[in-house]
Amino acid sequence: MNTEQPGGIRLLRQIRYFQSVVQNNSFSEAAEECHISQSAISQQIKALENELGFQLLERKSRKFVLTPAGEHFYKKSLVLVADYEQMCRESAKIARGDDAALRIGYLRSYSGREVQLALEEFTEKYPGISVQLMYGNHEELFRLLRTEDTDLVLNDQRRAFSDEYVNLVLTTSSMYAEISARNPMAALPSVAPQELKNIPCILVASREQREIEQDYYRTVVGFQGEFLYAENLEEARLRVISGQGFTPVDDGSQTMNPGTSICRIPLCHGKEPITRKYCLFWKKDNSGYYIEEFAEMLKSKFV
Repeated sequence: MNTEQPGGIRLLRQIRYFQSVVQNNSFSEAAEECHISQSAISQQIKALENELGFQLLERKSRKFVLTPAGEHFYKKSLVLVADYEQMCRESAKIARGDDAALRIGYLRSYSGREVQLALEEFTEKYPGISVQLMYGNHEELFRLLRTEDTDLVLNDQRRAFSDEYVNLVLTTSSMYAEISARNPMAALPSVAPQELKNIPCILVASREQREIEQDYYRTVVGFQGEFLYAENLEEARLRVISGQGFTPVDDGSQTMNPGTSICRIPLCHGKEPITRKYCLFWKKDNSGYYIEEFAEMLKSKFV
């Protein structure tokens, strides 16, 4: 019976031994970590060098240093092994069929059709994959992503990008104030946030997120008046039509016709339009086939 391992598996194990030696800066500690003898791990590193045809480590007495080629190989091997392990996890999920789901966090105030179009394409291609949608405001979605209760989220950017996540920029949208057509300000070609200080600002926000949303629109965007709230954009527009205030929207909202009772005025700071960046976020260590496939589909809808 031939018990020799296939060449690819043997090479992968040798690479892992090599990574452990470098990370521990010690053959003895790496051997302990890998549960083999020090002489065995030394032989495996030597076998890896023979396989590759170049030296990875320059041995000096009981110490060693990485050769230039070894340093390059080490850095690239980290990516290689991480990709291999992720591939194995994804394949195991598919084989078991017990985790065929995609959980998408969706910004409550966003009303563009891009997600709908991407979902139509995704579900047609993968009819067996369960798609779960979770709505929330910026901070609610960020919390869901951080606690891994969702796989990826469509969110606006309000903080610096983190290296812990894939930060896929989808679009940069101009912001508008939707206001009743009966309001005299509806005739303006553009409006600054401070010029709206005497008109209540109607925000789409859950009860739990009202204070956070108000703080963002007051300190970052610059609205200084009273704030009112709606559960969704449709409710906000009904309040606008009834003359209760204005609601901030962006380019994506233009796919939903506000009707003749509402005027949309560009929001500006001086002559510069106020914009909002929308992104798709997911954790790098949770990057899987379905996540990346849906991300590519969604990104294509913004061109």
